[in-house]
Amino acid sequence: MIKNTPEFIAERRDEIMNVCERLYRTMSFKEITLKEIGNETPFSRPTIYNYFESKEEIFLALFEREYVLWSDELEALYETAAAESLAEQVSASLKKRELMLKLLAVNLYDMEENSRKERLVEFKRAYGRSKQAFAALLEKAFPEKTERERGEMLIAAFEFLHGIYPYAHATEKQKEAMDEAGVQYEEKTIYEHALNGLKRLLV
Repeated sequence: MIKNTPEFIAERRDEIMNVCERLYRTMSFKEITLKEIGNETPFSRPTIYNYFESKEEIFLALFEREYVLWSDELEALYETAAAESLAEQVSASLKKRELMLKLLAVNLYDMEENSRKERLVEFKRAYGRSKQAFAALLEKAFPEKTERERGEMLIAAFEFLHGIYPYAHATEKQKEAMDEAGVQYEEKTIYEHALNGLKRLLV
């Protein structure tokens, strides 16, 4: 008899997402297929369709989970939020969200385009929660700024997030090409890139 409790469904979805995350560490988004994911789970590819309609939905759910975790961290920062330390605090939280930044920079369009609307709405709720948590931090840290100014800071910060991962994780091929093209490249971590950008944006 098939179990259909919300807990059981959540557990199965998490198991599939965990396999997807593990594969994504060594494989590209395009290389990962439902067959590959099925090979790493104790249930078949047709069973996966009971929980996700496409690999993009699996990635989108994984991305949603990352935004939920980041929102938790942002909300925990609220009590200590201050203008002079906010860039460092947010940068430290982003250091732990490498997967979120990779998904944001590399595969967001494909995930959103190839997922059902209801799954996309769930993802956008998690994304929206992170924006609300960040907006609350800005309001607490910069009470002297107008709502419009803080709104512009919020938009600039979220636009900036799209570029952190590629800058922090240039491939050897990209580095060699930049070297041959005479383009200067300075290796920095996610934290260093985030701090560098946020210190300029959150002023």
